[in-house]
Amino acid sequence: MNETEKLPLSAFMPHHPSSNPHAPFTATAGKKNKDFKKKIELFQVINALETIFDPEIPVNIYDLGLIYDIKLLAANDINIKMSLTAPGCPVAGEMPGQVADTIAKIPDVGLINVELVWEPAWTKDRMSEDAKMALEIY
Repeated sequence: MNETEKLPLSAFMPHHPSSNPHAPFTATAGKKNKDFKKKIELFQVINALETIFDPEIPVNIYDLGLIYDIKLLAANDINIKMSLTAPGCPVAGEMPGQVADTIAKIPDVGLINVELVWEPAWTKDRMSEDAKMALEIY
């Protein structure tokens, strides 16, 4: 096995934000927020995610099941793990940034970190029932 075969999928992403090819592909937005007035609620994050649509599939990324984990942290910081429908997705290098920027618009939000993950691989089983109906997948 050569060195290239040992690299994670994130190393092959366009515009990888790190000079370390083993570093996870992440996007950040917002800033540390010590003066927030109200704690961010999970439904606010989900509502924001539901406004972001996959460019090739007319369904939002939350209902597609691309959001694997949302962690609400102290000072309204948020960590998100997400995937894409396929590693070759044309917006692979842009989607995590779009997610971070959209979440950053929530009032009183702190620092947002969005990590693109490939394990477990996305499958249509992760889709909501609404998404399956919209795409006529039964």
